[in-house]
Amino acid sequence: MQKVYIFGAHSRAQTLAVYLESLYPEIMVEAFLYSNEERNPERIGEVPVLFVDEYTELNTRYPVYIGTRGIYHPQITEHLRSLGFKKLHPITVELDRQLRNAYLKKYFTNTGRSFSKIEKLDEKIERSVAVYVVRSVFDKPLKQPYELASYEKEIQAGAALTRERLSDNMATDDTGKHISARNKQFCELTALYWIWKNAKEDIVGMVHYRRHFILPEDWVERMRRNEVDVILPVPLYVAPSVADNYRERHDVSDWEYMMQYLQENHGAEYSQAEEFFEKNLYSPCNMFIMRKEVLDELCTWLFPILFYAAGYGGEKKDHYQNRYPGFLSERLMSFYFEKHRNRFKVVYADKNFLA
Repeated sequence: MQKVYIFGAHSRAQTLAVYLESLYPEIMVEAFLYSNEERNPERIGEVPVLFVDEYTELNTRYPVYIGTRGIYHPQITEHLRSLGFKKLHPITVELDRQLRNAYLKKYFTNTGRSFSKIEKLDEKIERSVAVYVVRSVFDKPLKQPYELASYEKEIQAGAALTRERLSDNMATDDTGKHISARNKQFCELTALYWIWKNAKEDIVGMVHYRRHFILPEDWVERMRRNEVDVILPVPLYVAPSVADNYRERHDVSDWEYMMQYLQENHGAEYSQAEEFFEKNLYSPCNMFIMRKEVLDELCTWLFPILFYAAGYGGEKKDHYQNRYPGFLSERLMSFYFEKHRNRFKVVYADKNFLA
């Protein structure tokens, strides 16, 4: 969690706080700051409002976002630097515009609507695309070589656990914001976390070095033309149910920890999850292609559940069973898109398996 201060306590600063915490879930506003003689509330919501001088106890390592009128920025910047702050971010008109548009785009997406601007109408849509192919130093070599598709990029998972690099040009999951060191337990999900936190493409995907989607050449254009949000693997039928199939093959307690989190934190959807998991279909392998905004929503919901289950389930001696966060994720991802089937357009694709 990245704690920050916001300088200012009026409407600009309060709006800025909403933008930052909505767009960047890892950010938490520690306090609103001011240094003039104006009357200000003692708190805004749960966040304290503090007068700033040399006697105020503040952590000068925290970034400060200056959410006041621009004419005050030089004076405020000079004051904060004199107190030892170095990471200062004045909110200019242009930056405010960028944050506002990004926030509204996310807000409209969350409500199942599109955020259209006049300058974007009739504009040719060019989407950047990357389907990340997950590899690790522990992979067995393929018997037959596989040529990456033009839209595929390899990423080395678990890179924090080894000095070995599979390629000089390959992305690694130990850069930026990451959980690479948890790869032995979270397997390909360390790459998923990296994609969530670091990828910049409009459309992102994740496949495995042995498993790739079988797609038509014009699949990107088909997604755009048909307003497709998500591509998942063709669902797998399991018996006696998704839940019982997991219980029979893995540690039952991990499933219960997952359901416990849903009951305690997402009570309204707990019964939906129970109903879904009593059925027989889910999309396996943690493979997907989707719009980046959709992935952001999915991962914001998904990872707290997995971290909770792993916090209780801990490490397992059996290497295969230790990968239970990945096994839970397959079921959770399938449930998530069933739950949101009226918001997101989901289509399916076959996958191959390379020997």
